[in-house]
Amino acid sequence: MTLSLLDWVVLLGTMVGIAAYGAWRTRHTDHLDTYLKGTKTTGWFTIGISVMATQASAITFLSIPGQGFESGIGFVQNYFGLPLALIIVCAVFLPIYRRLGVYTAYEYLGQRFDAKTRLLGAGLFLLQRGLAAGVTIYAPAIILSTVLGWRLDFTIIGTGLLVIVYTVTGGSAAVSLTQKWQMGVIFAGMVTAFFVLLSKLPDDLGFGGAAHLAGALGKLEAVDFSFDPSKRYTFWSGLLGGLFLSLSYFGTDQSQVQRYIGGASLRESRLGLVFNALLKIPMQFFILLLGALVFVFYQFQPAPVFYNRAEWQHYAAGPNAAEFRAIEDRHAALHVVKQEKIAAWRSARTSGDASAETAARAAMVAANQATDAVRADAKKALLAADPRAAVKDSDYVFISFIVSQLPSGVVGLLIAVMIAAALGSKASELNALGTTSTIDLWRQFRPLAAHDEGRNVRVAKWFTAVWGIFAIGFALFAGFAENLIEAINILGSIFYGVVLGLFLVAFFFKRVGGTAVFWGAVAAQLLVFGLYASLSISYLWYNLIGCAACIAFSSLLQFLLPKNMNHGSHG
Repeated sequence: MTLSLLDWVVLLGTMVGIAAYGAWRTRHTDHLDTYLKGTKTTGWFTIGISVMATQASAITFLSIPGQGFESGIGFVQNYFGLPLALIIVCAVFLPIYRRLGVYTAYEYLGQRFDAKTRLLGAGLFLLQRGLAAGVTIYAPAIILSTVLGWRLDFTIIGTGLLVIVYTVTGGSAAVSLTQKWQMGVIFAGMVTAFFVLLSKLPDDLGFGGAAHLAGALGKLEAVDFSFDPSKRYTFWSGLLGGLFLSLSYFGTDQSQVQRYIGGASLRESRLGLVFNALLKIPMQFFILLLGALVFVFYQFQPAPVFYNRAEWQHYAAGPNAAEFRAIEDRHAALHVVKQEKIAAWRSARTSGDASAETAARAAMVAANQATDAVRADAKKALLAADPRAAVKDSDYVFISFIVSQLPSGVVGLLIAVMIAAALGSKASELNALGTTSTIDLWRQFRPLAAHDEGRNVRVAKWFTAVWGIFAIGFALFAGFAENLIEAINILGSIFYGVVLGLFLVAFFFKRVGGTAVFWGAVAAQLLVFGLYASLSISYLWYNLIGCAACIAFSSLLQFLLPKNMNHGSHG
């Protein structure tokens, strides 16, 4: 794929323009309070957009359509607990943070418990978010390497360094300022993709017909009320596990806390969070639906057997070329059969004969399963050729559609959308990692200079840059077996429950002291590691398990420890 001149102009103009604007507008940020929290005049809309942009990385716009394409829209259940979580954050977490005037959420743990508990909370955040930042930077690198044919490691380093430059330059103010523009580009691009996609469907199909076809092939099953814990996404895992995941993410993850604690007032911060509570589920539903419609589109157009074309072609040109060509031929032949079955089903639907429609639908589903089986064979062939081959191709579905089907200029815009999302989310993460390292680690051992704001800001900038380099390193050397949106949620779920438990003990268990909660949290985290390694349950449940274990262990230890070894609230 070679980009047209217009695509290059749109892509580079959007990316460099946003980064340069953020760096220029905040070039005189020389006070630590402004660098870490942003300006005190930030309104609810900027807060709301910044919170949304922090969560909506390139992974959202690259990986979620692939999730909708591959598994349908059931992933939306992951967010069912989010609105309630944000209401709880508005009522409980936010007033405490603002009243204490903290830079980080973990400062509160130090005031309520002790230094070691503060360091534990900050350390768990830094470990989890530092690794997640590597996943975040991996996503736009996939886009650039796919579209431009560049080496993956080169694109990881390039996009990583770009975001480090303007995040280090302007801090929190630059992040919030640029995210408004990034989200504007993102929404314009996704809506454009939606309407272009509809225009490319068969004339007699339309949106209604496409939805019926997607539903008949199992892509529109949004809610599953099953109580089976091994199912990854159900109503219950989303409502309960998703509640604890969102509560920990929005209430205790510094990358989010930092977006709203510096608002103009408590009311502005609350309105920014409510804005997300109202918009998040509809936005994710829309993006998943886009993926389901891409699936419908490829029922009527020639579809690749494997969507990571660079990976497939690399091995297809090797010694097993005949086997790979045979798989492609089988897939193409079955695709023609499937199109015939779809046409027969559509004809039966309009005939009014219910039994004929049922039979035609069964034949269509069977044909679809046959093509899925060939796709599975393709992945087996890749692994046989190289056990280290990347066989998860759902992250490449939407970008493949964009570069092959969209008009010149729009391709550049949508690539800019995904990279803008990556830059916005990555900037928030680096800003939060730099803040937590400065406030919760450095300041514990080397007090910040009270009369040297320049030195304090330089320390924060150095930490921000170091975490950026760490994230680039992780992205370079890590391999991701999961769909990226799932990888980042799994990573969060392993750590978030325990961190949330620390805060809930701090808020509601006033008799529990620092020693009990510290060792209770350590035990709970080890339990989660052990369960994750040995059980096969939805990762969302680990948020609930980690939180409950932290509270239970802390309470038990408080009861068992000698009174002179432990003390309750002192903050």
